[in-house]
Amino acid sequence: MLPGLDKNSWIFLVLKREKLFLHDKPVSANQSLTECKHLHADYLIIGSGAAGLLAANRLAAHGQVLLVNKGRFKDSSTWNAQGGIAGVMSESDSFDSHVQDTLDAGVGLCHEDVVRVIIGHGREIIDELVEIGTAFDEENGALHLTREGGHSSRRVAHVQDATGRAISEALLAQIAPHANVTRLEEHVAIDLVTSVSTDAGQKRCVGAYVLNPDGEVITIAAGQTILATGGTGKVYLYTSNPHAATGDGIAMAWRAGCAVMNLEFIQFHPTCLYHREGSNMLLSEALRGEGAHIVDADGRRFLFDYDERGELASRDIVARAIDHEIKKQGVDCMYLDARPINANLILDHFRNIHSRLLALGIDLTQELVPVVPAAHYICGGIQADVTGKTSLDGLYAIGETACTGLHGANRLASNSLLECLVMADGCAADVIKQPVPPACEIANWDDSGIVPEIERIQIKQNWDEIRATMSHYVGIVRSDERLRRAARRLRIIQDEIASYYWKHPVSQDLLELRNIALLAELIIRSAEQRLESRGLHYSTDYPQSSAVASDTVLRPEH
Repeated sequence: MLPGLDKNSWIFLVLKREKLFLHDKPVSANQSLTECKHLHADYLIIGSGAAGLLAANRLAAHGQVLLVNKGRFKDSSTWNAQGGIAGVMSESDSFDSHVQDTLDAGVGLCHEDVVRVIIGHGREIIDELVEIGTAFDEENGALHLTREGGHSSRRVAHVQDATGRAISEALLAQIAPHANVTRLEEHVAIDLVTSVSTDAGQKRCVGAYVLNPDGEVITIAAGQTILATGGTGKVYLYTSNPHAATGDGIAMAWRAGCAVMNLEFIQFHPTCLYHREGSNMLLSEALRGEGAHIVDADGRRFLFDYDERGELASRDIVARAIDHEIKKQGVDCMYLDARPINANLILDHFRNIHSRLLALGIDLTQELVPVVPAAHYICGGIQADVTGKTSLDGLYAIGETACTGLHGANRLASNSLLECLVMADGCAADVIKQPVPPACEIANWDDSGIVPEIERIQIKQNWDEIRATMSHYVGIVRSDERLRRAARRLRIIQDEIASYYWKHPVSQDLLELRNIALLAELIIRSAEQRLESRGLHYSTDYPQSSAVASDTVLRPEH
């Protein structure tokens, strides 16, 4: 034991800029946000999608909550979600059917116990969303349920084609009155801070370093930290994700010592708008559920060449088929044909998509819409149980940033919002049961020895190179040689990023670049370990699936 510290003290080890600091002085919970750069909360939640918002609402009655978001609160995948939330809500559907559809989509890699827990809370979660004011579409006095690819029944509750926004607004309204919730927008999490107990030698997450809008690094000490930072779509050139989706939570957890699982399984949404001005706009899968077709430039419905379900096959099959046809025909895109759908239904249920396309000069009711597959969802993430508990004491991960085994090798459409909310509910219940550790100070961020940036072209160049490399070599179809090429290029880029990071002040662009580089590395390493084709991972060198499905788990060496 170190002199001056009793056996119950925490020794905080913070490695930053290659320096080590030890602290055991508590910080006051009453310090003003405007008076100091050291903040304290009982619960620190990083991310403000559905998972983060519900967790904040659940925990607000039990302590002080700091809800950190690096953008505005509408800059989340939840806010942008079109399709809906899946749950067994009709007499013609069944729990076992929803479970089986999820297992089928996951191609043998789902953890059935997790599937049953999360699917089992579907009706309960949707009923709660209705109760707090989510105005789901109705038909004849009941929820209007649509059907999406991979589902055997209509079970997707939605609010026209802007379900995520409606859910986000309802959840935000719930936390707005809470005096115990402090919302920090445009604050970028840099890294988690860990400690070591003097008597047990076990690491614990005790908070995080965060970059505020003024470019200052503040410390946040927390009893429990929850990562709800979403996905990693910006690792690729084409993505449906908002700009914020740079894998921050997964990267921070890895650097803190957490294992990650199944990162090779990147779901590409089959129908992202292909437009000369660039776009991350999705054409909701619900369009195909209501009768839209996927065709080539000649109007041929080619999906039945790949799967007997045609447009209603699971996303991995549809995306791979579109990608294959684009490459085979040597063209830029395929097309979504929504003309088989009644125009009044489009104007009623897909009003947002229709109006956004009209603004680009495309009439969904009259014209073919050019589409390409785009990175949409990562089925892997920080290894966690169904409550979000990770291998690092004091740290939870929920929603897309976590991997529980629910999705297996391919996510069933509209199971993601359900997972976010069920995990947030279970996480909050587990967090409340944990003993509250003593609040302690975290060392100041050390920026000694850094020099101002002269130019920032390296950040842009590295950013573009990573995304192009991942799209060309680690996309929908992979091979050993493509992965080797990607890994070689990435090693050079990472060396450049590390050199830049340790020399210059941190900024949002630099932090996001550092994180997408790490995620790219972890995705490649995971893909290299899977010597088979399964679900979202298709390898030309290993086109068959192995007899036994197993998870890919990577663990940090430190």
